[in-house]
Amino acid sequence: MFSKIWTKKSTNDCSGPIDTLRQVLSHADAVVIGAGAGLSTSAGFTYDGERFREYFSDFASKYGFTDMYSGGFYPYPTMEEYWAYWSRYICINRYQDAPKPVYQGLFSLVKDKDYFVLTTNVDHCFQKAGFDKKRLFYTQGDYGLFQCSEPCCQETYDNDKLIRQMVEAQGYIIAPDGQLTVPENTILKTYIPSELVPHCPHCGRPMSMNLRADDTFVEDVGWHTAADRYSEFLRRHEGQRILFLELGVGYNTPVIIKYPFWRMTAKNPNAFYACINQGQAVCPPEIERQSVCIHADIGAMIAQL
Repeated sequence: MFSKIWTKKSTNDCSGPIDTLRQVLSHADAVVIGAGAGLSTSAGFTYDGERFREYFSDFASKYGFTDMYSGGFYPYPTMEEYWAYWSRYICINRYQDAPKPVYQGLFSLVKDKDYFVLTTNVDHCFQKAGFDKKRLFYTQGDYGLFQCSEPCCQETYDNDKLIRQMVEAQGYIIAPDGQLTVPENTILKTYIPSELVPHCPHCGRPMSMNLRADDTFVEDVGWHTAADRYSEFLRRHEGQRILFLELGVGYNTPVIIKYPFWRMTAKNPNAFYACINQGQAVCPPEIERQSVCIHADIGAMIAQL
């Protein structure tokens, strides 16, 4: 039983905890993956440094910000500039594959298990790596969806085609794999044509991304269907040997993944909690005896597993 496996709360020597986690994974009746931003960071989706400079050096020179997050909150003077920025952002963080095969490695670990994924990530990496979309719950939205900015209805809209048009209008060429190139002697534009600015097809208000930032977030039919599937998965495996595998979850929204995982582990003596997180791998004393917490790069640990 999982409850008889004991490890220290956290460790920098990963060999023992990895062996324990490998054993638990092998015998688990079910696996619930809870994924945060740290998982995508490990896969190479970084938002500053060289990757930022590659795609946003012109915006950085013009507006003065130094990372993609800051650029997302910049008060652009026009919607044409706003969507020029966001279309590039969405294109490289939603429609490109992650630089490192971390998600693919994770899928190889659980593809033959009864699994479910709960994630606050909005970059679609799970589906691109082969995970079954019926086993995914994206609680915070999806870069690939638009919604009305002042929701007149609970609908979302696929944005793939329009995002590509916006990016191409700035001067980029988009390869079949989503990679962006700039033709020789081309100076990129930091705005898009006005006719490409998206508006709600029902009320005509400006569109926004389907991202949970405030009370305007749209929970559409797909969102509620995924929530119901997650609840049913937990109900079906109640009391069984279930592994709660938390990857890269910080403390911005701990009530979505971290705290529920702790509570469900404490409630079920057959459950096991595993946390892999660079610098933030902890668990409460109440579940120490049925947990492993590993301070390490997620991708490196998945490779060892």
